[in-house]
Amino acid sequence: MDKLAIVVPCYNEEEMLPISSEALRGALDELVKKNKISQDSFVLFVDDGSKDKTWELIEAEHNKYPNVYGLKLAGNVGHQFALTAGLLTAMQCSDVTISIDADLQDDIGVFEEMLDKYYDGCDIVYGVRNKRKSDTFFKRTTAQAFYKLMSSMGVKTVYNHADFRLMSQRAVKHFSEFKESNLFLRGMVPLIGYKTDSVYYERKERVAGESKYPLKKMLALAIEGITSFSVKPISLITVMGGIIIFGSICAFIYALVSYFFGVVEPGWTSLMISIWFIGGVQLLSIGLIGQYIGKIYIEVKHRPRYNIETFLGGENE
Repeated sequence: MDKLAIVVPCYNEEEMLPISSEALRGALDELVKKNKISQDSFVLFVDDGSKDKTWELIEAEHNKYPNVYGLKLAGNVGHQFALTAGLLTAMQCSDVTISIDADLQDDIGVFEEMLDKYYDGCDIVYGVRNKRKSDTFFKRTTAQAFYKLMSSMGVKTVYNHADFRLMSQRAVKHFSEFKESNLFLRGMVPLIGYKTDSVYYERKERVAGESKYPLKKMLALAIEGITSFSVKPISLITVMGGIIIFGSICAFIYALVSYFFGVVEPGWTSLMISIWFIGGVQLLSIGLIGQYIGKIYIEVKHRPRYNIETFLGGENE
């Protein structure tokens, strides 16, 4: 049987971590009993620079349970970087990984189905939500709009899939060859190209703690995904410019016709609206292009994406 690593990025999960640890250890025990994984499989908690007692709890769990590992990053680098750090660390001492958030809103009950698909030859198995009953109307609507927008921009993603997935060791190795600093794993993993499949589940309510992905972070993630994987927004600026020029020509023709027929209005309001509109489009366009230039600026520096402060693993790791 292959060795499984469950990678769990954590940020200020003091309330949730003991619950997550118990549930995930129980899931490992069940999979070992069913001969789905080897006995030396483990859970890897990644502390993303938490400000509470998350790391102290990880250390306590590691000291108490040999199948609980810990990875402490030297600062808060964000969910995508923390998850990447966990995956690349786990890759060195496991055959297959499953990534899941610490809130356990994703269903650990589908681990076995994921592994069955892995043993059937799939290198990547996506955990996909089949319902969004636990979401508010606003979050459900914005999430659906997000996936549709990403698709329209040409970004290859899996609908209703976040970062709950299984990846084989060779899939993670291929992922490690992606060197960019602007990470959007939901768009990067589908580019790996190995055989994939999906399992479907119903997302649960968070039982403790607070969500670490408020609207602000969700919008930032959406912008990150679009600007990291598509240049279509820049093309849309050109289209918008053409539409504005066409509108200006129509307005010019209308002004000439009005002048010759003697139906001339002062036009102050329409003039001011036009100025403000064109000025807004210009600022928006400059800001959008600035997003791409900023990404180039970050990439050419080649700074480390994260620094590992402490790793608590097995005796032979």
